[in-house]
Formats: sequence, structure tokens, C-alpha cells
Amino acid sequence: MKLKIYKRSFASIALSSMLLFGCGVDFLEETNPNAITTDTFWETSKQFQSGLATVYGALQFQSISGAGLINEMILGDIGGTESWYRPTAYRNLTYNDASDQVTDKWNELYIGVFRANQVINQIQEADPSLFAENEKETIEAEARFLRAFFYFQLANTYGKAVIRTEVPVTDEDFNKPSSPKEEVLNTVVLPDLEFAKTHLPKSWDVKNKGRVTWGAAASLYGKTLLFQEKWSEAATEFKSVIDSRVYALTPKIRDNFSEENEFNEESIFEVAYNSEINPGANGSVVDDDPGRTGAEATAIATGLGQLSFGAYNTLLPSYYLHELYVNDEVDPSNSINKNNTQSVRMTASVVPINGEGMYYQLPIGTRGGWAFGQSAYIKKHTNWYHLPNEDDNSRSGINFRHIRLADVYLMYAEALLNAGGSVDEAIEYIDLVRARSGVITIKQYLADNGNTFPQLHISKQVHGTQPMVAPTADNIMTHIRRVERPIELAFEGHRWKDLVRWGIVKEVFDDLRQDEVWREANKASIFDQAPLFIAERIRPDFLLSSANYSPTVHNYFPIPALELQNNNQIGN
Repeated sequence: MKLKIYKRSFASIALSSMLLFGCGVDFLEETNPNAITTDTFWETSKQFQSGLATVYGALQFQSISGAGLINEMILGDIGGTESWYRPTAYRNLTYNDASDQVTDKWNELYIGVFRANQVINQIQEADPSLFAENEKETIEAEARFLRAFFYFQLANTYGKAVIRTEVPVTDEDFNKPSSPKEEVLNTVVLPDLEFAKTHLPKSWDVKNKGRVTWGAAASLYGKTLLFQEKWSEAATEFKSVIDSRVYALTPKIRDNFSEENEFNEESIFEVAYNSEINPGANGSVVDDDPGRTGAEATAIATGLGQLSFGAYNTLLPSYYLHELYVNDEVDPSNSINKNNTQSVRMTASVVPINGEGMYYQLPIGTRGGWAFGQSAYIKKHTNWYHLPNEDDNSRSGINFRHIRLADVYLMYAEALLNAGGSVDEAIEYIDLVRARSGVITIKQYLADNGNTFPQLHISKQVHGTQPMVAPTADNIMTHIRRVERPIELAFEGHRWKDLVRWGIVKEVFDDLRQDEVWREANKASIFDQAPLFIAERIRPDFLLSSANYSPTVHNYFPIPALELQNNNQIGN
């Protein structure tokens, strides 16, 4: 049975953002004595906790932690789609300032900011005697972490943001210019996270599981520094999280993408969903749906998988990602492996036609698919481990993990390499991630191959061989960029931001387009053959994105057209 602790309070929005919204114009001369206003609401600690719950609730919006992210997951090198699906505009880089995810994410992040600002502004003026010991500081720290997260997303999705740290009241408050990414990070994100680190606990009791912690604040702080290329400072921050011993890799990687072990030892920042609280609902119930008491993850599950055999597979693994999983070579000496020939990381993440195990409790291939160039389907965030007729309403309640320890290990290794630190130590943390999935570690490759390891991102199908290279800082960094992060963190919302900050989008797109050209020219000899068992056609995922990509146009979403119309001070 899923925990329902914070899952219920996240979406029990008795206190909506509109209810609390202040305005500088009096629409009625007489005041309704029954109305809840900012003057009458913030009077008890319970009311502050209720207000805080609405801030958490904003995390459940689809553009932030749900199906809207599919449009961003497809931007990079790990995802493809078909021409008849809506994410095609993002795959081909033909979206614009009125496209759904561009508009929805901006709006929903600012709802989160607005709610966070209400809590922060009001609690800073509140009487300390209203609260239990440390409660006042902790509530503010939670709200400031969440505001930092929303602004981190704004800054790194749009490349700029309108900084609002007070609840707007006058026209001047609403009409403000945008600030560049670095200003947003330095003036809002980092200070908020500093406060959060100081006042958040390292853990919560079971009753409060799901609230943000010191580890979440420290990890996001380190990630912000990493994105600013402050390598040494970022490494120090990540190491503090690692050395705290609060977190550990889960023995089963699959536990990070299913309902079976949520808020586990690897989870650092996780958004709660539930499919059980409101069993009569159908579809994607989210934060502010009227009369609802639960938020679901149904839309992303049906968008990615074959939930109840009625889903759409609007996002597909690219051939590049599929082959990365094929190259994830099983280490037979690792006790995690039990007669499997494919890595457990593959089995937890994607399902090819020759995959191992069951799929919706049926042999792989029982349900139609794996045709017309679709070589594999996504398992992450889907209910693939359930029966095909589990729920007539096609529901899912799988939590979305924004930060987990494996990500921190890989970011630490990256920061260490760029700071001129120990290559051996960077390899150690990469290998912790690899060993958890039972695949051959870099250290083992070096021992077996004269201190060299293979460049696993290069397609064997296309190029025949993978060059063996020495463990230099540059080569290990290439491995992190082109192998470890895409294969470990696929479809977890990181890939496009990674490619952009590394400045390698054009290089990657051009490489993968050339691979497609080779496959098209040689399709007669590779159809239905290992390693990918592609059938019927070669899917042209990078045909248009490779040609269309321009860093000044596509690295960040444009500010939505509606925002430009409504805010006369903002500019693109």
C-alpha cells in the first residue's frame, strides 16, 4: 500500500492560489466577512502548514514533474517519436513561443513561485510564539527550497526569468523586466538554498516523509554551482551529501522508477503522486482539479508506456540510447546478475523485442509493437511490472524523482575532473553506479585491457569497433557525458540541460544523424538483426533537429508570447 501522508496534503488544496491572491483594486466597497484573505488566514501554524502544502502541490503540475516533461525529454539525443505525435515539434525543434510546454511550464513554475512567496513573506512577519520549536524556520526553509527549485527550472529552461520574491500587488509589481540566468541563480536560487541548508533537517519521521531535507538543498546547491562551472565548490557540496551517509544506492535500480519502494534510501528529492486516494477518477488528476483529493502520474505513464495496453508511446528510445543499453556489458562475477545476459539497468529502463523477463506480466512481444522502426519502448515511469488489466481507469501513482544519489555521484565525478582532481576518484564514483547495475566497471576494463577502456558511446553497428582509450580526464569526462549520464538518468529530466551546458548539442546531433544515414543506406543488411532488431524502416529522429538546431534559438525556450503581451517590461 502506498504512503498517503504527504500525497494527500499535496493536492488537498482547500487554500488555492487564487483564494490568497492580493490585488491593488477594490472591486466591491463592502467586505465579505466570510472571505478568507491574507489578513485573516495567516494566524496559526496549521494555516502556515496548509499554505506550504500548496507550494508542494505545484510540484505535481504536468509541465514540472509529469507528462509535459516528455516534450523536454525528446529534445536531446536519447528520445525519438513518430510524426503523428505532438512531441514531434520538440524533436524537430519547430516549437515556438506559443507551444504547450513552453507556455505551461512558465505559468506553472510561477504559480509555484507565487505560492512560495506568500508563505515566505507572511512567515517572516509572523509571531514566533505561534510555532513549535524550530517550526517557523523550517517552514520558511521548505518554502525557500521550493522557490529555489522553481527558479532553477526557470533559469535553465528559459535562460532568464522575471525575479519576484514578493507577492505582486500593483501594476508595477506585475510589469517587471526579465533577468539573465546568472542573476537569477545568484540572487534567488543560491541564497534560498543557503537558508534551506541551514534550517532543514537531514531526515523526517515517517509521518512527514516526502518533505524536503538538508540533502535536497545541498544537492541542488551543488548542481547550481556545477551549472555555473564553479567546479571545486560544487565538488565540495556534493561530497558533503555523500559523506553524510544519509543516502545509499538502492540494491535494485528499478526501485527508483516504480511504486514499489518510494522515498527509498537513494531518493533525495521526490515528488509524490497517488492513484489510490480518489479511485473513481479517470485520467490525470493534478494539483488544482476541482473536488479532487489526489494527484496522479497517469499522464506520463500512458505517454511513455503501454499502461493497460491503451497508451501511446509518444516518446521512444533513440537508437543511440538503445545501443548504449546493449553495450552495458554484464559482469558475470557480480552477484546482482542471476543468469541474465542483459544488464538490469536495461531491464529497468527500456524493453527491446529481445528483452529479458516479462512485460505487463506477459512474454515480451505478446502485445503488438517493435515495428516500423520502433526498436524499444520505455519502462521508466510506467506500470510495466503490473498486469495488463490492472485498472480499468488506466491509473498510475509513480512518484517522480528529481534528484537521486546516483546523479550526485556522477555530478561529483564531473566536478572533480573539471577541478583538476583525482581521475581515479572520479572513476570510483562512476563505478559505484555501474557496479550497482552489475555491469563491467571502468576499473575492470582497465585491468583487462592494458589500462584502456572502450568508448561505449560509439555505435558498433555503424562503426564496427569501439576505440580503446586511456583513462585521461578528458576521456573519462566524455564517458560521463556520452555514456554514464544518458544511460543511468535517461528520461529523468536532465539530458537536454546537460547537453546545453556542455555545449555539445550540434556535435551530438550531427554524429547521430550520420549514424541514421548509414543505417538507411545499409537497412537491407541490418533489418531484424542484432543488436537493435530494427524492423521495416529507419526512424529519422535527427533528420530535422540536426539541420534546424541553432544554439541562440534552441538552447532555451523562448519566453511565452502571452507573458510578452501581459508584461510590458519584459523582453526576449
